[in-house]
Amino acid sequence: MPEMKLPGPDHPITIAPHAGKVTVRFGGEVIAETSRALELKEASYPPVLYIPREDARMEKLARTDHTTYCPYKGDCNYFGIQAGGQQAENAVWTYESPYPAVAPIDAHLAFYPNKVQITG
Repeated sequence: MPEMKLPGPDHPITIAPHAGKVTVRFGGEVIAETSRALELKEASYPPVLYIPREDARMEKLARTDHTTYCPYKGDCNYFGIQAGGQQAENAVWTYESPYPAVAPIDAHLAFYPNKVQITG
């Protein structure tokens, strides 16, 4: 079993509601739109917006076989996007059973900003 690490002074993680509306577009189509995004700040990484699944067009997403592991968040699964005649593999990630320290991101999706357009 992989080691679970807890956020702390050497690797802080904070999760807070993001102020305002967030829109994710791909292939000229809106893939997700929400006023309920969470902003996760982890160590020195850029902040990441996590969007509730129910605010995403899941029919535009297809699970891939790609998985990764984060000792602070747990097992990570990925989705590709198909919209507007375009396709992006592993453009979306999600923690379906996140560790307790980051439990609020359960049932949320994050999008790679270099693969989609995120406004908000």
